[in-house]
Amino acid sequence: MPHDDSMPRRGFLKTAFVTAAGLASSSPRLSAARPSAALTLGFSTYGSKALTTEAAIALIDDTGYDSLELTIWPEWDANPATLGRNRRRAIRKRLADTGLRITSLMEHLHIDEGNRTRAQRLERLKLAAELAHDLSPDQPPLLQTTIGGGGKWAEKRPAYSDEIAVWMKLADAHALVIAVKPHRGGAFSRPDEAAELITGLGKPKRLRMCYDYSHYDFRDMTLEGTIRTSLPYVGHIAVKDVVRRDKRLRFVLPGQGGRIDYSRLISQFHRGGYRGDICVEISGQVWSQPGYNPRTAARTCYKHLAAAFAKAKVPRPQ
Repeated sequence: MPHDDSMPRRGFLKTAFVTAAGLASSSPRLSAARPSAALTLGFSTYGSKALTTEAAIALIDDTGYDSLELTIWPEWDANPATLGRNRRRAIRKRLADTGLRITSLMEHLHIDEGNRTRAQRLERLKLAAELAHDLSPDQPPLLQTTIGGGGKWAEKRPAYSDEIAVWMKLADAHALVIAVKPHRGGAFSRPDEAAELITGLGKPKRLRMCYDYSHYDFRDMTLEGTIRTSLPYVGHIAVKDVVRRDKRLRFVLPGQGGRIDYSRLISQFHRGGYRGDICVEISGQVWSQPGYNPRTAARTCYKHLAAAFAKAKVPRPQ
């Protein structure tokens, strides 16, 4: 859809959603709040694998988001091993032109997998750091990744800690923040395990946690409890829902499951001092389905999360 220079679609959608919520005069989205008080609402290109990075940026901007997470897996368009200098410069310019902030890079570095050696994982981290600084030298995005497969935490913890200590040396050398993500079904799956890992390594300044309540729901963990545990360590927040279907758990779009109160999630993290991104993550269980449309998904998620921000009275960047 072509842009109208008098009212970009991004601005129109933001205004429209605020007005529809009846908050046009008092919305935190439109207020003159200090930037330090704001959280960004972002969309991960994990949910737009079929699009080029440039097309995904246009979609995210047009829909009304403030920010984006760039998926950099080898199968994705933004794989730093193949993304050349000219395109990096073009993408950086496009981000600057839209005003979108790149807040995160998504990787997939399982310490206990057999397909990569430690040296290969470190090379991926180095490539990610270079890309982060190329695309946003003033505010480089963090890297968020899962770190392992199944098993028991007590058994896996020593090996995970040992390798992440090595990651931290690279992170310091290349000015990269790494946020590790507890993942449902993995040995590393709980916020308290993230707290234990980070604390056990001496709370490195470049090691954070990626919080995603969809990996804790339907378990012995409440929203409030996981937020309380995560707050001292969280560097990035991903959002999606999980539902039970045919006795199995499935990930769905945020809001579709109806179990997670996103206004409460946003307000509690904000009150606790978090000032990062609230990023929509479309699960592969969703985008791999026939008929999936990233544009429809992005707009559906935006509408739900923008309303949650308004209800929580938490500001977003102007």
